[in-house]
Amino acid sequence: MPGAIDEDVDGSGVPEKPTVSVSAVREDRIARLRLIRTPTVGPVTYAQLILRFRTAAAALEAVPDLARRGGGKPPAIPSRAAIEAEVAAVEAAGARYLFLGLPGYPALPAAVTGAPPALIMRGRRAIADRAVVGMVGARNASASACRFARGLAAELGERGVVIASGLARGIDTAAHQGSLDGGTIGVIAGGIDVAYPPENADLQDEIAARGLLIAEQPPGIEPRARHFPYRNRIIAGLAQAVVVIEAAPKSGSLITARYAGDYGREVLAVPGSPLDQRAQGCNLLIREGATLVQSADDVMEALRPIDPRATLGEPGIGGYGGPPAPTDADDADRGAVLDLLGPSPVPIDEIVRLSSRPPAIVQTVLLELELAGRLERHAGGQVSLA
Repeated sequence: MPGAIDEDVDGSGVPEKPTVSVSAVREDRIARLRLIRTPTVGPVTYAQLILRFRTAAAALEAVPDLARRGGGKPPAIPSRAAIEAEVAAVEAAGARYLFLGLPGYPALPAAVTGAPPALIMRGRRAIADRAVVGMVGARNASASACRFARGLAAELGERGVVIASGLARGIDTAAHQGSLDGGTIGVIAGGIDVAYPPENADLQDEIAARGLLIAEQPPGIEPRARHFPYRNRIIAGLAQAVVVIEAAPKSGSLITARYAGDYGREVLAVPGSPLDQRAQGCNLLIREGATLVQSADDVMEALRPIDPRATLGEPGIGGYGGPPAPTDADDADRGAVLDLLGPSPVPIDEIVRLSSRPPAIVQTVLLELELAGRLERHAGGQVSLA
């Protein structure tokens, strides 16, 4: 059985025939994890660093200088010992890593801008390569909505569709229960070894045995509020379509739907009574153009093959197949970009236009600012000063 960071493309437990030494593979994985766990390295910055420096080891060496150019102190890069401890915890949980840009990482989420640099998975990896539908909804869902979600998930499973959801109370739980036989993916907000909510511990273990569990956070991390949107984007990235069943207007389920729309996925919603607050989000989605769902047939009609290379960029580099690798910027470039930034999010394309700088230069300045802890990235390719 290969270790958590060794080659194992299909999750079968049999490593691929190596083209480089096992030690070299392990060193590269350790370097990737050190880069990923560096506090100011977000998913977009990680993808750009790998694109520019080609290896994680070279990127690690460059991070301190880039942060200083951005006007901040170098971030605290995790030690090798800290990463070795994380790897040991992943192995103890019976899980393994999938790295962006390396074999085994699912193609659809790999092509999304801001794709997680590393996923931790436990279970049957090949399930993620089948047709996947995300199913999300209210935690305080009605009994009838839970029954509908459970039945819809079961019927879709009979038609070969895998259901992805977030292991939350209510609709998520019902969706997983209905899809255990047909195939289910549970995306965890915290660490792969943390059951949340606690009452779903048995369900989480059952999904690991019969389906697939995926986490982005390191082992031992209890989910916090900021982790749930990260989880939601993974659900949307994995799926060809997302179905929302009961959701308030400002719920996390609508965040998942928004990600799905941004990623070019089909957004579907189950209508409900206008008198029920839990149905208002779904009704709003339908009014804005989401497909109305009353049966599994409606979902199957909405499914279509998605070629990530045609729609989102080359898979494996987080949607950065088109733009050139970042190049060095000078003080004048930094000043031009900084003058256009403030506390309110602004599209990167607008910064490029107004600064009259090439996209590669603008991306370099943003990269330096983020590594310095001075930049925040937002959905929709927007940035602001931290």
